[in-house]
Amino acid sequence: MELVGEEEVIKSFSSVVNELTHLCKENAEALRSDESAEGQRLSAAFLAIIDHIKTILPSLDKIRAVAPLYDFSPETPGNGYRSFVNIVETFVAHALKLAREVAAARNNLFFRKSGYMKEVEACSHVLASLGTCLEHLVTYIDLSETGNLFPDDKHSPAELLAKTTNINQICFYGRCLGFQFCESMRKALQFICITMASYSEAYYNSGGLISKATNSVYTGSKYLIDPELRARRIVNIAQYSDVEFCKAFWQLAETDLMQKLPSLVTPSVAINQEISIPPQSFTIIGIDGSDVIVPAPSSHIGPKPVLVRLISANHREGMLGKTTDTHSLPPSPYLLVHCHGGGFVAQSSRSHECYLRDWANWLNVPIISVDYSLAPDAPFPRALEETLYAYCWARKNCNMLGSTGQKVILVGDSAGANLNLGVALKCIEMGLPRPHGMFLAYVPVLVAFIPSPARLLCFMDPLLPFGFMMRCLKAYAGHLSIDTKKDEQKSEENIDDLPYFEGEIPAKNSKADEEMKGQLEDESLTELPLRSPSKFSDHESDSMTTVSLVSPPALQPENSAAARSRKYVAQFLDRYVQNDKIKDDEEQDVLFEAPQAENSVPPSPTLVERFSSMASSFTGHFSVSGSSLSREPSLEVACG
Repeated sequence: MELVGEEEVIKSFSSVVNELTHLCKENAEALRSDESAEGQRLSAAFLAIIDHIKTILPSLDKIRAVAPLYDFSPETPGNGYRSFVNIVETFVAHALKLAREVAAARNNLFFRKSGYMKEVEACSHVLASLGTCLEHLVTYIDLSETGNLFPDDKHSPAELLAKTTNINQICFYGRCLGFQFCESMRKALQFICITMASYSEAYYNSGGLISKATNSVYTGSKYLIDPELRARRIVNIAQYSDVEFCKAFWQLAETDLMQKLPSLVTPSVAINQEISIPPQSFTIIGIDGSDVIVPAPSSHIGPKPVLVRLISANHREGMLGKTTDTHSLPPSPYLLVHCHGGGFVAQSSRSHECYLRDWANWLNVPIISVDYSLAPDAPFPRALEETLYAYCWARKNCNMLGSTGQKVILVGDSAGANLNLGVALKCIEMGLPRPHGMFLAYVPVLVAFIPSPARLLCFMDPLLPFGFMMRCLKAYAGHLSIDTKKDEQKSEENIDDLPYFEGEIPAKNSKADEEMKGQLEDESLTELPLRSPSKFSDHESDSMTTVSLVSPPALQPENSAAARSRKYVAQFLDRYVQNDKIKDDEEQDVLFEAPQAENSVPPSPTLVERFSSMASSFTGHFSVSGSSLSREPSLEVACG
């Protein structure tokens, strides 16, 4: 199929804009004579759409013209600027469809003025917010070098990100939720957002399980029929909830009912075995033929077994796990090593079985999925340690996984994809056998609070809003800044103990010292992949150093821009990742306040478990054979 050229796309979009402007003028003129409040507001909303279109077009044209300069290559045309151009074009097409509906129905006797008024007003609000986003993108273009997606070091990340607070996020989570996605995804995203809003009330409200369940049903219907209320709730959740709420909501996929769902709706597999790898160091043959020691994970939470799940559609010779198959296939030359997503704080291999089972059947290869420890209990670099450990163990013991290890592929999404990148670079650094390929879905490569065109997309992301993303990153790596502060305090105490000559007063808190202290305090995430945890944690718990997601440490030049940007990270975290109460003048828009650790009782930590217990009892009424739902208990294996 021949791709449509850039000129054809621009010409087509121009015709869409012209038709939309024409219909908006006609609708506004026709409804101007309507004396009802709904008719007047509907007419004004169409005029507002025309104004927003006129405002958007100059910025859109500038961004479209320079977007090709930021592509990875001519063969892969894609970047954050292109994404926003596509989003604006998609929404203009959505607005045109709505304008056509109003034009066709406005003269009918049963014309729903109230319903269309809300739809058109929501449409105008989204166009206004998109216009604000485009203005920020134009600023990024002016502040960055040609071809560089990130602004120069003359402006701090906090300064640029602080300006994005004028973006109205509420309109993206109301009636226009998920407009940038295909129709089949919008319903699923709407269901997830309704569930999130309803679950937040059950999570933060007091009462028993029955009252919370009843209230969730009521609020679910309320958020279904009132998209504006749902949008305000979601934005407040994203801004004021803590990371424990994010974990609790995403852990709903870990309930018994949801975990038994793959057995009911996805293809069956012969092997679904959890394997426990003991925390013992072992050696593996490196790429140069020498033995390389792979240390057991030990940072933060001490030595613990690493859990992996083996999934295979067929039993193969030497494969772990019990099966009813009487015939075993020969070992496969392939092996997939999977890392699940979840923002480093949630989910497991079981909640990702829905597609892992499909992959195991479609590809007919064994898959192991790593259940790495989650933040904030096990922050960076624990997950990377465990993922590398599991990968090396799988390479050495591939015969127990039904594979010859001829081709080992790393697979992951989101946080799991980030860990896979770290594993690949650690293999290069340590001289370990490298993976033969990687499949990385929506991988965050730059784990830093640096504004970019793609990062602005999180302001309209239904699954990972901006506030959620910030809290996940803070839970995963925020401990680095805390440890740095402790080191700074110890350093000051040591300085106080040093003797000095009479008449000499040790210079403390000078301007230069304050600037340096600010850099140390705020250095948490900007250069996370470049730092060794040895600088922040005990040497005994540091089993390995971290790696850059760009290049091996030995090849990395000093990055002055990144060094300057560290200074602002903690201030940005404190400003935008907060659990403080909302100001008094904003209380009328607040749907809940995040619980304070000192003044309120924290939400029940067993809410998910109680839902899980209820779901488990509920599923007992289904006539599902035990063999199809049961899993073998965790199987402990040796490292060598």
